[in-house]
Amino acid sequence: METTRSEQLFKKAVDLIPGGVNSPVRAFGNVGMTPRFIASASGVYLTDADGNKYLDYVGSWGPMILGHTREDVLEKVFEACKKGLSFGAATEAEVEMAELICSMVPSIEMVRMVNSGTEAVMSAIRAARGYTGRNKIIKFEGCYHGHSDALLVKAGSGVMTAGVPDSSGVPAGATEDTLLAPYNDLEAVERLFDTWGSGIAAVIVEPVGANMGVVPPKKDFLEGLRRLCTENGSLLIFDEVITGFRLARGGAQEYFGIQADLTTYGKIIGGGMPVGAYGGRRDIMEVVSPVGQVYQAGTLSGNPVAMAAGLTQLRYLNAHPEVYTHLEALGERLYGGMEKLCQELKLPYQINHVGSLGCMFFTEQPVVDYTSAKSSDTKAFAAYFRYMLDHGIYLASSQFEAMFLSDAHTDEQVDETLSIMRNYFEKTVQNA
Repeated sequence: METTRSEQLFKKAVDLIPGGVNSPVRAFGNVGMTPRFIASASGVYLTDADGNKYLDYVGSWGPMILGHTREDVLEKVFEACKKGLSFGAATEAEVEMAELICSMVPSIEMVRMVNSGTEAVMSAIRAARGYTGRNKIIKFEGCYHGHSDALLVKAGSGVMTAGVPDSSGVPAGATEDTLLAPYNDLEAVERLFDTWGSGIAAVIVEPVGANMGVVPPKKDFLEGLRRLCTENGSLLIFDEVITGFRLARGGAQEYFGIQADLTTYGKIIGGGMPVGAYGGRRDIMEVVSPVGQVYQAGTLSGNPVAMAAGLTQLRYLNAHPEVYTHLEALGERLYGGMEKLCQELKLPYQINHVGSLGCMFFTEQPVVDYTSAKSSDTKAFAAYFRYMLDHGIYLASSQFEAMFLSDAHTDEQVDETLSIMRNYFEKTVQNA
């Protein structure tokens, strides 16, 4: 596979951009390769700067749930662009987006647009503290909630891939009110409430851990968090940057039947464009300025072009529940097929999946939390990743990231992917 142009671009990039990438999860160093520089995308395929074509299972890290460059989305984006790229003022599209989100997610009565998932989470936590008058928050090891200082503690895929537990440059004081618990360990959360209950403003959780690979919640884990927050006057925040509008029309809250007090979203509400949002009960959201005393603002919040893209995608999802039936079926076909392959070839690996999200862990032990995820053999993953990429399958370049299916994927493409996996693992078994 020709990669000259990508290699040239990367050589230039490392002199101009830290590590040659604008997000660490795009780096290929941990798999011993040069990043492929993507030139275009269409449907479920990416084309790189050298003209190589890949079947995409990253989907811009989740938001391309309908596939890349859909004509209806592009049409609305072009219309919005002609009217102006940014106003820094109120627009009708913002109101329409807020109305749509509130109609799709029963726990949300009011919503505020922001510019990213990181900003959404940062703002939601500030609102939770302002509403409760408390400072402490509980987060879970391996869950990633953006790169704000208070949350960069055992923060999932980016730092796991880099092999560091935290981030340099974060003052100790920034995390002194952040309490940690293992994901899926309700007893640990109960102990934190026993000690700090009157000071805990909120519990924030990825309802499906999707930044340490994919780690589904154990039975009663989310229900237990809901109960503990209610009993202690704390708020439950669902970070649905990954699961929002992906697992179901109402996201993980509909999928698991749990209502959060506050919910955060990222680029999926912008059809992949830079955008985010946080929302929840009216009484909580009314602490936010200019109604209340919790300040949060952004010139580009509710950008009209991003709103046009997001409205088109969300309206389609809202009107076509069969998308979720298709995604569930695709997920069972792909991840169920991977499980059967491991059983048939006696591969001691773990396949975790929820709906269209999934991950293969190169470890013998069940993966239920951050510690068990870190038992994965990253060298074995790297060899697998390189083979799949060389055979036209584009996966995340980290053991600790998810695979994302889209409605644009077909049974035939999933079967093609499973066939390539089979070829790789049969060779691996023969050479063992």
